[in-house]
This record gives sequence, structure tokens and C-alpha cells, in this order.
Amino acid sequence: MVLVRFGVRIVILTAFASFGSVGFGRSMAALLAMSAILCAVVAAVRRESAFPRALNHWDEAVAYAALYFLVVGAGLSAPL
Repeated sequence: MVLVRFGVRIVILTAFASFGSVGFGRSMAALLAMSAILCAVVAAVRRESAFPRALNHWDEAVAYAALYFLVVGAGLSAPL
């Protein structure tokens, strides 16, 4: 379920970033950072454990953060 949700969100974020007026890299970095923060807040509100056997919002937040740092590290955007 988490992998499907993650995949759908990545497709949506990519679509929105492609129409961003500041460029794809900067738009994608901003959207990935906001997604990581949103997933961390949702995980905290739902009181999900950090290292369960099944994937949850914490894992999704880490994935978005990793993609954010990949975009920034590739030089597509400046850090926010």
C-alpha cells in the first residue's frame, strides 16, 4: 500500500514540477521537501513507530528526503 501511494505521489509531484515557473529542479526539490515534512507530521500525529516490520509514513518521509538530497546533490536545485 505504501509503495503504491509513494509511486502515485511521485507521478503527481513530477507532473506539478514540470509546470513550475521556477524550473523543474527547483520545483521538484521544493515539492519533495514539503512531502517529506508532511509525511513526518502525519506519522507523528498517527503515532506510528519508527522501525516497524511494515512500511509506514516514516519510511515514506525518509524516501522523499533522500530524493530531495539527490536532486540537490545532482545540482538541479539549490538547498531550500
